[in-house]
Amino acid sequence: MTTLLLVRHGLTEMTGPRLAGWTPGLALDERGRAQAAAVAARLAPLPLAALVSSPLDRCLQTAGAIAAGRAGAAAKVEVDDRFGEVRYGDWTGRELAELAKEPLWRVVQAHPSAAVFPGAEGEALAAAQHRAVTAVREWNARIAAEHGPHAAYLVCSHGDIIKAIVADALGLHLDQFQRIQADPASVTAIRYTGLRPFVVRLNDTGGGVEGLLPAPDTDPPGDDGDAPVGGGA
Repeated sequence: MTTLLLVRHGLTEMTGPRLAGWTPGLALDERGRAQAAAVAARLAPLPLAALVSSPLDRCLQTAGAIAAGRAGAAAKVEVDDRFGEVRYGDWTGRELAELAKEPLWRVVQAHPSAAVFPGAEGEALAAAQHRAVTAVREWNARIAAEHGPHAAYLVCSHGDIIKAIVADALGLHLDQFQRIQADPASVTAIRYTGLRPFVVRLNDTGGGVEGLLPAPDTDPPGDDGDAPVGGGA
């Protein structure tokens, strides 16, 4: 029952008006640094077996705030490029209001599984989901093998990547992933079992962290991954 905590990076000067993508050197702004400190304080009570980040600066800074003051493996941020932002190609750095007039915008909104971003560096959304979900599966296996089935780890990533991972956990086709929201500095928790994932919390920007991790003696009866009939306590 490995638990994955997904944290989106804090705000930058480009978050919202422009599509940041893989813009180099883009750091958290004052608001983003405050958000990173706040989410670090919220998550401080939770033991983490590992702390993983996208290679982009805004994620590294957010993950660094969470790692500060921790001991062991979670005091070091490990980088996994597969959790990096979608490669938006020629769309990178452009204003969203301008991009909304492009024909591809409607594809991204209604049929994202068919969306391929333009330019030599452009990536398909389906390919971005595949790399991120593959990374999650590999990290789940590694964390369970090294730290036991009740361990938790944290990945700091980007909005569309988090939404794509959540869609996979919910069994949704990628074309439905725009129904999911991942705000800056939000926490999403997914508990992976042998039978199915459980989305424990989604886009949480201020709640307490009690109940995010399973107690060792609270597994539902039956096979690993069974959902309690009636919804449980």
